Amino acid sequence: MWAFKKSIFEFCNIMTGISTTSLEEFYQEASAFTGQEIASLLPPGMQKDVRHFNIFDIAPTIQHYKRKKEMPYNRRAYYKISLIRGRNRAEYADKVIDINGNALLFATPKVPYHYVPLDEDQDGSFCVFTADFMVKNKSGVVLDDLPVFKTSGYPVFEISNEQAEDLALIFRKIKTEIASDYEFKYDLIRNYVMEVIHYGQKLQPAMSNPSPQNAASRIVSLFVELLERQFPIESPSQRLNLRAPKEYAERLAVHVNHLNKVIKESTGKTTSEIISSRIVQEAKILLRQTDWNVSEIAFSLGFEEVAHFSNFFKKQVSITPVSFRS
Repeated sequence: MWAFKKSIFEFCNIMTGISTTSLEEFYQEASAFTGQEIASLLPPGMQKDVRHFNIFDIAPTIQHYKRKKEMPYNRRAYYKISLIRGRNRAEYADKVIDINGNALLFATPKVPYHYVPLDEDQDGSFCVFTADFMVKNKSGVVLDDLPVFKTSGYPVFEISNEQAEDLALIFRKIKTEIASDYEFKYDLIRNYVMEVIHYGQKLQPAMSNPSPQNAASRIVSLFVELLERQFPIESPSQRLNLRAPKEYAERLAVHVNHLNKVIKESTGKTTSEIISSRIVQEAKILLRQTDWNVSEIAFSLGFEEVAHFSNFFKKQVSITPVSFRS
């Protein structure tokens, strides 16, 4: 049976209230909206060495979420490209976009989104895939380097009927190949996916209307994602790279004072408090669940001197790392 790999966003969920849908959870939903067993939904040969990719029709999905009243606004632990035909409202991080006909939507695991159907006439297709699927070898594409998957970019494109037909043809080719016995079909599908990506990158973005509240939520969400991406620490040679609020602000391309302001307003805690809390949480895990010495743990958590780590830990927990371990 194909093994699902879950992303770790528990801390993010606590801080922002936005959950992450894993591939396993997606297939549970897909089983519900298709009426098929999960095993029958997995593409032939996908459990071998080609990572994960699949394609679905949108109409059954829309009907499923219509019965549930709403598509959840959350992250997905996979990439998704959707060709949507029908009137919709797309909400993607701080962007709110009304779609009056057809749209091409690119979704990344980093940013939460959903779309709300505005009429009964909905059609189209969507594909889901992991980053590993697109990396056939070390020279493969890095999805997060592409404009349509950047967290600061525009992921929703309103398209004409003619453009929608062009894209629908590519999606039909993908459906044909995934059901075929062709030995190199997944190599061909990668090319089709890249064709859709490049098609999107050549389009002009639809107009968006960010609200200050949504923009602040997006900053908080991305900050926590940056923080949590560094965990878990799995070996003494792995090291925490981001420890100071200024370092996070630079990665998010915002002023540190603005980052501190939105974090405080959204969570009631300072940026430093959140970072320190997460480091302490990981330190406790490493002290209790590994046999690494304290200096190795200190190094992996970004401390140059074990004394600095001991002082930091004692300030947060009221006892020394050695006492906590014993």
